[in-house]
Order: sequence, then structure tokens, then C-alpha cells
Amino acid sequence: MQQYCEINDSGVVKFLPDRYVLGTCPICGNEDARGDQCDSCGATYEAHELKNPRSKSNPNAQIEIRDTDHLFYQLNEFQSELEIHSSNRQHTWKPNVRAMTKNWLNMGLRPRAVTRDLEWGIDIPIKDGEWSNKRVYVWFEAVQGYYTCARIWSERFASNHPDGVSAWENWWIDKPNQSLKHIYFMGKDNIPFHTIIWPAILMGLNRSRKTNELLHLEDNVAANEYLMLQGGQFSKSRKHGVWLPAFLERYDPDSLRYYLSINMPEGHDTDFRWEDYVERVNNELIGNYGNFVHRVLTLANRLESDTSNPLIDFDNSEMHQEFYDNIRMCFQSAIDSMERQRFKEALRHIMNIAQSGNSYLQHAEPWTYLNKEDSEQRINSLSSLSACWRACRTLAILTAPFMPFQAEKLWTSLGESGQAADQLWESALEFDKPLNWSSQQPKALFSKLDLNEILKNEADIASPDTQEASYIEFEDFMKVEMKTGKITSVENHPNADKLYVVTIEDGPESTRTVCAGLKSHYSVDELVGKSVVFVANLKPRKLRGIMSEGMMLAAEDSEGKVTLLTTDSDIGAGSGVR
Repeated sequence: MQQYCEINDSGVVKFLPDRYVLGTCPICGNEDARGDQCDSCGATYEAHELKNPRSKSNPNAQIEIRDTDHLFYQLNEFQSELEIHSSNRQHTWKPNVRAMTKNWLNMGLRPRAVTRDLEWGIDIPIKDGEWSNKRVYVWFEAVQGYYTCARIWSERFASNHPDGVSAWENWWIDKPNQSLKHIYFMGKDNIPFHTIIWPAILMGLNRSRKTNELLHLEDNVAANEYLMLQGGQFSKSRKHGVWLPAFLERYDPDSLRYYLSINMPEGHDTDFRWEDYVERVNNELIGNYGNFVHRVLTLANRLESDTSNPLIDFDNSEMHQEFYDNIRMCFQSAIDSMERQRFKEALRHIMNIAQSGNSYLQHAEPWTYLNKEDSEQRINSLSSLSACWRACRTLAILTAPFMPFQAEKLWTSLGESGQAADQLWESALEFDKPLNWSSQQPKALFSKLDLNEILKNEADIASPDTQEASYIEFEDFMKVEMKTGKITSVENHPNADKLYVVTIEDGPESTRTVCAGLKSHYSVDELVGKSVVFVANLKPRKLRGIMSEGMMLAAEDSEGKVTLLTTDSDIGAGSGVR
């Protein structure tokens, strides 16, 4: 096959992984398409089809395509099986998953290389010099970890399990009295690897297995689209983000959890906008949900009470079956949405319970009967308030996965024991449980947000002039001892795919070992002989079993390019840097 390679000034050829090649997509014209796939339109193509290719790590380097031999997985052999599998998932997969999978199948599947010219990764099990510098490519081996991890666990740790080393089968092979469900969560760029690639690999493995030993295929790929911020991508380097530590110092975490859930990019890209965040929290979360809960709690607390719930005398479930039936309907709709991994949809159904409760409360007008003599109207009205109290218990249980902090506050305010998060969802519909009580005065679950205040705080955080936390004292800086050293050898880390084990000459007849995550940026040959700067007095620590005795200094730009800091002329190893 043909593969892109980068040629440096010394004439050294370095084959590039597909993700390190960018260019113009031959299908949609996206100028930042990767070497073998466009994330914008989902198209795949051969290396020579990409237009205007460039190296992501070194845009100015000379790039060309060269022939190289590789092993291939015959994806085309599974075209028909995958079309049937896709058809069977039409009512389960979300529209974005269906669309991207259909796009791949419509283009026609082609054999796909499972190896690459790399110096690190999983070795090819072929004892031939030609294959010594090739490794299993990540797209092929990474997804298999779902399966191999279960088998490795069984071999290493399941000796006391009733099924012994075969314990992994409980998660991978359908058996009588056992129902398996495999759900994969990811971003949209990984959809085809889980609806095409991984099922095809499992289908290939299953061809050699007996009918009662078939490996379980995925049940759903719950892939989300992208969440943007104010119309652009999140970027740490450009300070374009939601800074959680600063946010949580000022605002309720559940308000953010609510907005992220209700604005989840389940079917298409969505945008995080502060204006929308404030509007949804103030009008939906507080105006609907918070308002309902607070009204119920405060109204009940205005009734005379000893140590028990004053609504017990008015509790009559038979009067409110229609209200409870509506709650049951919302509950079942939320369950159905959760089963299909439609979390935003599920939260909407739960919020509908609060909306229904507000209407029920408004119609009953219990505030007009709090201090009046008993009458049929008063009894009926306060009975409706007791039904709404039960609805609050339902909401505490159902909102716990989405907004756990407020759910526990509400649970406590209702006088319930234990924690809301520990309750089974089915218990949310137990409308005949005793009404509990808390002697504490109810407090609002949320505080209203001020848009101008938020915008000012975010602007202050993004401003470099206000980042006092980014400064350190001069005395602290002087504690860091930096020295020069010369790299004498580089080896692959035996237990980490992304690390090198680097030996640095740090003085006359003296060396030290440093573990460095440079595999995706430098080859072994490019590192050996470099004069680098390293931190000499960093406390040694083990990295994946290898003791690392320092840290080499490197620069990284906003595109992820990494360059080691080196000296511009020869200087003795161990020289101090100041």
C-alpha cells in the first residue's frame, strides 16, 4: 500500500500515522481532514486521495507517498453481514449513528491495513526482518481491548471464581438465564469503529466458534456529537472554556449538570452559551422544578405540626389517581429513554412531572386554606398538597443521576432516611409509603443566576492580567535545579505504549534514567545524541514500573507539536542552567 512519510533535512524518512497527516478531504473539501478519514463528513479514503497533505507535527517538512507492505483485514468480506446488523439496529441507534454507518456501507467496504511502519506498539507475530519495524495499528487493536481485557482478567485473577479462567464468558457469550447488553459510549468520531470495524472483527472471530459460543455483538452505540462553546471549540490554550474550579466557587454544580444534560449533543452539535445557560436555569430548572418543590415544602411547613407530617391527615391516594397516572406515564417514558441512552429526553420527561405538579398545585390553591376551618374544599385542597409532596419524593429519586446534590437536599427536606441515590427507581412510584417529616425549615434548592455577573467573572478568568495564580515566588523557582545532558540511549518502555526509557549522560561518567512520553513526536534515532535540558532535582518516581529520575523540558504549541529544549552549541553534560 501507499503511505505518507516525512523527510527531514538530513534525509531521514519517517512514516507518519494517519492522524499525523492533515489535508483537504477529497469528498467534502474539509481542509483539516486526517490521512485516512474525514471527521467532518465521515468519508474514508486511501492515502493518495487526500489533497494538499501536510505533516501535523511539522507542517514545513517535505511529505511524499511511498510504497510499503502491510497486513490487511478483509472488511469487504463482511459487507452483507454488517448491512443486516445495521438494519437490525435501526430502531436502537440514534440518527447520527445510523447516518454515519450508512455512509460507510454505501461507499462499499474495502480491505483495511492493520499494520503501520512504527517503532512502538504491539509487535507483528512474524519472524522476518522486513516486519521488525512494523506494528499492529491502533484502530485494529484498541477496540479488541473490550474483549481481551476480560480474558486477561480471567487468566490473572479469576482462579477463585466458580468458572475459573472461563469467567470472562459471563460477559461475552449468551447463556441460558443470562441476558447480555453491550453499550458503547463515545464521541461521533469513533462511531464507525464501533458499528463497522469492531462488529466485523467479532464476526470474523465468530466464524471459527460454535453456535453456543458466539461472542456478543454491540447492542447500542450511544455516540454524541460535539459540544461547542459560544460558537467555537473549547480551547485551553486560548482560555476558551468553562473553568470548573472557578465556576464551583461561585455556583451550584447541579445547575451546570442540568444544562449539560438538557443541552447534550445527542443528535447534533450543540452550543454552550452563557445566555442560554442562565435562561434555562432560571426559567426551567428554578422556575419550574425548583419552584414546585419549594412551594410544596413551604406550604406544608406553614401548617401546624408536632413532630409528624401535617399532611398525613389529608393524605388520600384514591383522590389523585389521575395525577399519579400522569407521573407513572412520565416515569415510564423516562425509563424508555434511558434504556435507549437518550438522557436529554429522559430528563425532559422527569421535568414534566414538576410541570404537572405545578399545574395540580395551582388548581388546588392550598395556600387559601392553610388557616381556615375544616371543610370539604379545604380537605380536598390539602389532600392535593399531600399528593404533590409525594411527587417531590418521586422527583428526588429520579433526578439523582442528573443532579445528585440537590436530590439529596430535597430527600433530607422531605424527612426521608438514607440517600436518594440509593433508592431503586421503581420505589419512586410507591405512593402509599408513610409521609415523613423534617423539622428544619425548607430552603430553596437553587439561586437565580445573573448573566452580567457570570460574563464578568468569565472575562476575568480569561484575562491574563488577573491570573495571579499563574505566578510563583522567585524563591520557589530557585528550588528547581536544571542541567544539561546528552541522550546516550533510548528504549521502548516495556509497560507503556507512549513512553520511552531514556538514558541521559548528566556528568562525567554519570548517567540517569528518565521516562518520557515522546514516542508520537520523536523516533529513537532522532533522540539519541541530542543535548537536552532536564530537571535534576525532581523526586524520582516509578512510571509503569521504571524509576524515572528527572524530566526533560519541552515546548508544546496549540496544535500539539512538541519540541525538546536543546542547547545551541556543545556544552559539558551536567552544566547548570540559569
